[in-house]
Amino acid sequence: MKSSRFFAYLQLMRPANIVTAMADILAGVAVAWFSLFSSEYGNIGEFIGVKIKTEGPASGVFQSIAEKYWKEFFVLEMNYLSILFLLLSTIGLYGGGVVFNDVFDAKLDAVERPERSIPSGRASLRGATILGSVLLIFGIGFAFLVSPLSGVVAILTAFCALLYNKIGKHQSWGPLNMGLCRGLNLFLGTTIFYPFLLSFFQFENYLKEENILIESSSIISGLQINTPSVDKWYICLIPIIYISAITSVSRGEVHGGSKRSFYIPFFLYGIVILSICVLAFISGTPLWQSLPFLVFFIYLIFPPLIRAYNDPQPRNIGLAVKAGVISLIVMDASIAAVFAGGIYGLIVLVLLPLSRFLAKYFAVT
Repeated sequence: MKSSRFFAYLQLMRPANIVTAMADILAGVAVAWFSLFSSEYGNIGEFIGVKIKTEGPASGVFQSIAEKYWKEFFVLEMNYLSILFLLLSTIGLYGGGVVFNDVFDAKLDAVERPERSIPSGRASLRGATILGSVLLIFGIGFAFLVSPLSGVVAILTAFCALLYNKIGKHQSWGPLNMGLCRGLNLFLGTTIFYPFLLSFFQFENYLKEENILIESSSIISGLQINTPSVDKWYICLIPIIYISAITSVSRGEVHGGSKRSFYIPFFLYGIVILSICVLAFISGTPLWQSLPFLVFFIYLIFPPLIRAYNDPQPRNIGLAVKAGVISLIVMDASIAAVFAGGIYGLIVLVLLPLSRFLAKYFAVT
């Protein structure tokens, strides 16, 4: 099977890594849906439902109208179809991005890594280019099915991936470029809120157009609507910093490195851990819900990095990079637990055994 052309093209897509990108989306969804409303009510439907029952003599009139048109404007539960589309989008974006990584590195890999799919002849350069292009288009298309904002973020993600593959990886700012791809991927997950806000404002306009006796502003007076992609933009810095650290380590994967080259990755890993701790502190979610994920994250990333630091040979560096990439799922689970609680964090963490299983058969770096 490993010698088949299908397997060769599948190798180009780095399936184990794609699973980690899916974890980014789920973490972004957690940030969006569980921080979208800051009120004593669990969701907007519960809030407005209470307001309808308690406000003014015309509340009965409004109640009947709201019940009639509510489903037309609002999705009271999480839109699982949108989550699926975003997951399919990141599969295309990440898969296409890493395929183009091998396309642009075909000549270099022929010298340094001749066993890879393209230099070994198991996959053609033309076929890989077509596959990468289809995957990127696939990813952008599914993002637009969620919202225009999601589509724009997907385009930016694809652009940053191609920029890194063609130019960035050979520049000093390459690690930052690669990190930006991951930050945008997490951001893509937060865009799930956009259709919901549109429906909210459509419903508000409907009330005004129908001259409803209870003004919409009084109904939502106690509700503060946040836009997670704006208010929580700084969360996207966490994967940017983390991936920058991993990319810095990976530069010694072929020829080895020096102990000095590990100082920045150690420092950046520390910033990531501290940042998640700060998020846990300010989010209001009990610390015990996110702390186990964070401890597990530390346990996974530091031992391989320390071994690579003590003996910076290509094999040890490769193992440190592999551990860092796979542990992205645990980092995302930590972030998800901060905003959505431990149960949601466990849902994200379920992706870890799948990624580790795939990593046994497909290269991660």
